[in-house]
Amino acid sequence: MTFRFTTVLPSIFTILLICFQGYSQRKNKVEEPDALRTKPKLVVGIIVDQMRYDYLTRFYNQYEEGGFKRMVEEGFNCKNNHFNYAPTSTGPGHTSVYTGTTPATHGIIGNEWYDKENDVDVYCASDDRYVSVGTTSDAGQMSPHRMTVTTITDELRLHTQMRGKTIAIALKDRGAVLPGGHTANAAYWFHGKNEGKWITSSYYMDALPKWVEDFNSSGVAQSYKKGWNTLKDIITYVESGVDDNAFEGLFDGETSSSFPHNPQDLLDKNNNFEIIKATPYGNSITTDFAIEALVREQLGQDEITDFLAVSYSSTDYVGHMFGVNSKEVEDTYIRLDLDLARLFKALDKNVGEGEYTVFLTADHAAIDVPSYLISTRIPAGYVDNSTTKEKFTEFLRYTYGTEEIVKNFSNYQIFLDHKIVKNLDLEIKDVQEAIAKEFLSYDYVDRVYTGYQMWQNNYSSGIPYILQNGYNQKRSGDVLLVLKPGTITYPKTGSTHGSPQIYDTHVPLLFFGKGIQKGSTVERTEIPDIAPTISSLLGIAFPSGTTGKPLSEVLE
Repeated sequence: MTFRFTTVLPSIFTILLICFQGYSQRKNKVEEPDALRTKPKLVVGIIVDQMRYDYLTRFYNQYEEGGFKRMVEEGFNCKNNHFNYAPTSTGPGHTSVYTGTTPATHGIIGNEWYDKENDVDVYCASDDRYVSVGTTSDAGQMSPHRMTVTTITDELRLHTQMRGKTIAIALKDRGAVLPGGHTANAAYWFHGKNEGKWITSSYYMDALPKWVEDFNSSGVAQSYKKGWNTLKDIITYVESGVDDNAFEGLFDGETSSSFPHNPQDLLDKNNNFEIIKATPYGNSITTDFAIEALVREQLGQDEITDFLAVSYSSTDYVGHMFGVNSKEVEDTYIRLDLDLARLFKALDKNVGEGEYTVFLTADHAAIDVPSYLISTRIPAGYVDNSTTKEKFTEFLRYTYGTEEIVKNFSNYQIFLDHKIVKNLDLEIKDVQEAIAKEFLSYDYVDRVYTGYQMWQNNYSSGIPYILQNGYNQKRSGDVLLVLKPGTITYPKTGSTHGSPQIYDTHVPLLFFGKGIQKGSTVERTEIPDIAPTISSLLGIAFPSGTTGKPLSEVLE
């Protein structure tokens, strides 16, 4: 038989080509999910309450290798990251990080605000439909029901058919409830007072897991009821001001604001666990509990991505009491750096190095103590509330014959009584403008905007852009006040926040771990960009109210 190579060879090549193409197509179909998403076993979201961006740079030489430096050197640093709305406070901050949008959309317009529909003051996380779990007090009556959109944690739960776990942890209830979203397996917060326990709400569960009960009874909280001295020699704390000064608050029982702090009078009181929150030890017990949750809840132990949301709240308590430039703030961040290193080491051990993804940011920044700024001849000041109230009441009575035309003032917003305005045969727009002009004549006010302006215009930059992103049509007020830079409504010791000014908006944003590029950028990024960036990394749906954009340069 004669074998015709010229006839057979083309047929063989054709068959091989078809087989190879079929194999390639099948191979591509198998590999396609990996091309579309990164699958870390665990995502860890970290929010440091009241962390200014310059705490990262000012104290950098004080940090060790395993905490902040590890994130900067192994990950991606967004150096020009900002909140793009006001008020800059804890509730809106945590919500905006996890929803990818601003109060204009997600509805959390403050820690507390005046509910103009129901004529009551409300707290961002309160919900008396539920009961406390882990305490007999009402400290656990919380839920995320005032948040009107989904979070990145919700979307991950939905994407995994509820198989991926979400655990949220913070000293503050709102720092756990809001990041956990509507579908969290658990949100835990620290109830100090005379108990010193981690608690939750019946929104999540009917009883604490045994591991939480064991932690609460272990004596860990008791071990943190102790005096506070600097971790390192205070002489090396050259990145902060003098220790004993007139710009810092005092613990009960103390006569000096300088180290060491050993407020025995406070520690001996029945409610003495509350003191833990106002020292760096609050961050330490948060880390202890987060690591325990990591291990006992077996987070990151399979191929279905879990989420651990951790908020460090003690930084806010310390900042409010002692101020941005204090030795206490410096020591708190040096100690937090070690707590972060502990957490990352636990993640390496239990999840695997390179198997998890972390982001770290803040819920707001803070202003230098104005009384300190004044001492350095920098423009700053304080609002005289009593004089303001007297002058404004006189204006209302003279102009409208009644002060009842104003129902409430909160978060630097004035709420009008629309029924009274209508009964006086006045237009809302006209009353808003008249009140705005009145406040513009007050020395401490920098600028004023009306609700009508928020409705009618589309601002794209500057202070009005920031205010509009914080303006919720159903929940916000009629007149919005902006104080002069450096001016606050607060005691003359300690720092605060809440304004649209850049010292309250500029916060760190660090990413590192699986799927993250190494590098940095000085291009402007905004808080709502975080959630869509993580969503893009995971290949899941964006939170339902997302207005931010994915940061493509962050992702591999």
